[in-house]
Amino acid sequence: MSTAAPHATGQDHLWSVDEHLEDILATVRPLEPIELNLLDAQGCVLVDDITVPVSLPPFDNSSMDGYAVRVADVAGASEEFPAVLDVIGDVAAGQAGLLQVGPGQAARIMTGAPLPPGAEAVVPVEWTDGGLGEGPVAGMRARSLAPEAADGQVRVYRPCAARAHVRAKGSDVQAGDRALDAGTILGPPQIALLAAIGRGTVRVRPRPRVVVMSTGSELVQPDEELAGGQIYDSNSFALTAAARDAGAIAYRVGAVADDAETLRTAIEDQLVRADLMVTTGGVSVGAYDVVKEALAHVADEDEPGSGVEFRKLAMQPGKPQGFGSIGPDHTPLLALPGNPVSSYVSFELFVRPAIRTLMGLTDVHRPTTRATLTADKPLTSPKGRRQFLRGRYADGTVTPVGGAGSHLVAALARADALIVVPEDAESVAPGTDVEVVLLG
Repeated sequence: MSTAAPHATGQDHLWSVDEHLEDILATVRPLEPIELNLLDAQGCVLVDDITVPVSLPPFDNSSMDGYAVRVADVAGASEEFPAVLDVIGDVAAGQAGLLQVGPGQAARIMTGAPLPPGAEAVVPVEWTDGGLGEGPVAGMRARSLAPEAADGQVRVYRPCAARAHVRAKGSDVQAGDRALDAGTILGPPQIALLAAIGRGTVRVRPRPRVVVMSTGSELVQPDEELAGGQIYDSNSFALTAAARDAGAIAYRVGAVADDAETLRTAIEDQLVRADLMVTTGGVSVGAYDVVKEALAHVADEDEPGSGVEFRKLAMQPGKPQGFGSIGPDHTPLLALPGNPVSSYVSFELFVRPAIRTLMGLTDVHRPTTRATLTADKPLTSPKGRRQFLRGRYADGTVTPVGGAGSHLVAALARADALIVVPEDAESVAPGTDVEVVLLG
């Protein structure tokens, strides 16, 4: 939810990429924390540090199927002269009352079962006759523990050291240790740890709900037949997928025709399920740029400065942009250009950081690196614009993919990085060290 209106700068102000991003991140605030069940918290950001209430494992236990023994009783055991021990019973995983292992005794034990009192180590079943009364043989012994072993005898053919094949209490984490830090994104391993220490619920910032809406009467849904002058709607699919990749719960709305009132109604209908609205198309200076027409004057009378401001940015692609807040909850809205590459680059630069901010993360940007440009000819760029070109990054080098056209979807699909050409550069020669934004 936004808490401040965009800066008033005038329609002729040319915003830098950094100014526009700073304005967005100064306005968007993390969502309020909620308590969720573990599986519902997957992908969410942890609000509090988590301290371990009980050690893991909570008791000494066996890491093998075998026999719990005293070290002295198997010292010097060999194939020729095995140690013969009385089997006093079984110890299974989850068993409560434990046997007491005394001199000359062994307890048959299963993987994960508590080490019984008196025992100092676990002999793997492969080092024994499996309790079947077999004579010594070369190689591996019985692969499973025979029920007949209980209350009988077992021959052990190798010695073992103290604590051999024993998982020590607290060897994973100790009670009082910090299990997870606030700000951690909860994936499967983190959820496993929370469950292992007995946490059934956890306080997190929820995944933001992002509604993506494309505009344009020329847009047709995939699988439908194209008529003259029509194209398939790819932007809403690309941006919905990108929002999910960023960590959001994303909803795609079918393309809205070029009618300002229809678009305004569609946006208002979607606000009930949106923490962030994203539109694509209709933000430049054309006669049918309905997003500007529909939203330029939308404002809350009780919140001066609310509404959506449309801007020109010193960047290529993606010069026309819109940003502001709408509706009774002042839901942030980012209006992106309609050309596919412009739309996607704008998402990576502005929408993804906004989503990550809503999640409560502090590191909201894609990673960047420096790379050597490999190309057949110099890259050209308009002076005063920060250009973002598609590229492929590997082993410290980056190679341009496709041209500079903002409609080249196929080139975008082959790219895994953005090559950044700064505002003061009109040409970048092959071999130059350039900044690269890593997309994958």
